[in-house]
Amino acid sequence: MSGIPLGVLDLVPIPSGSTAAEALRDTIDLARWAERFGYSRYWFAEHHLNPGVAGSSPAVVLALTASATSTIRIGSGAVQLGHRTALSTVEEFGLIDALHPGRLDLGLGRSGGRPSGKTAETRPSTVPVVDGRAPNGLLIPPRFSFEHLLGEPRFRLQHRLLHQPGAGSQDYGDQIDDILALLRGDYRSAEGIEAHAVPGEGADVQLWILGSSGGQSADVAGRNGLRFAANYHVSPATVLEAAEGYRAAFQPSDHLDKPYVSVSADVVVAEDDATARELATGYAPWVRSIRTAEGAIPFPTPAEARAHPWTEADRDLVADRVDTQFVGSPGRVADLLEQLQEATEADELIITTITHGHADRVRSYQLLAEEWNRR
Repeated sequence: MSGIPLGVLDLVPIPSGSTAAEALRDTIDLARWAERFGYSRYWFAEHHLNPGVAGSSPAVVLALTASATSTIRIGSGAVQLGHRTALSTVEEFGLIDALHPGRLDLGLGRSGGRPSGKTAETRPSTVPVVDGRAPNGLLIPPRFSFEHLLGEPRFRLQHRLLHQPGAGSQDYGDQIDDILALLRGDYRSAEGIEAHAVPGEGADVQLWILGSSGGQSADVAGRNGLRFAANYHVSPATVLEAAEGYRAAFQPSDHLDKPYVSVSADVVVAEDDATARELATGYAPWVRSIRTAEGAIPFPTPAEARAHPWTEADRDLVADRVDTQFVGSPGRVADLLEQLQEATEADELIITTITHGHADRVRSYQLLAEEWNRR
């Protein structure tokens, strides 16, 4: 499967007993290794108020990573546009592109406290899912609802801290239109006034839209002819509808003449299945901390994870994510990734791996790359 590129999505996780500074140093080291292993791109997610995640500013970490690498593409997966403006985003990434031209992916997401506003109708997948499986056997779990999180005090606090008092979020589709116009250099206000983002205008960046369903994100990506990244690792239940919705909305553009889809997956690889399962033990309590609005905890050791007191409600809360994490030997995980690629018809896959030990994380990416390139 070496014809299907593999990329990396890094949350800059902080292991228990470690610090944000150590996590950042490990991230820079992992990016260097990923470049040597042959990964096509290295993306950073954006998260806030999470004690176990240091990736709060993709642009800052990207600038550091760009200086430490030379050939691998680097990008955001994704910038949360719900608390940003089109201009600040274009200028920020334009600064990086000015010093590292031709390597930058600008991945854009709806999140960040955006009100519902105008949205495209979600298109259900036409792929038959029987007993939780796609026709080729890919696990498609029941949908997980995030509605219970919206009223949590922590989320209200995050919204308040990320927004200026009284500020509202621009409609996502309009915001993408403004970003495209600023990059092209033909932005005009409603009054006809020109605006030119320097640096940023004319930047040689590759634009991506990230989405978890077949709704507005898929529609915006498709109608603008942009690349689309569907999140199996965040919302495995809706990955098929996300990819289909994007393709149904796609219109050729100066960016692409046909749809281009990347699909993400949570992965842990070791020399054998038992070792990989041990390394992945901390994943369930880590996901639980996110879905209870506690904020991602520092990633636990296997012993710390086994000491966690589980309830049935806890297990139900994380089941879809745990069941769709690809864990095992290189051969087993590569087989599962091939299954994911086949079901979604992905043009590439993006891999996110978290283990407590940095060396185990590096080794996981190495083993996967070696196995993938043999196929």
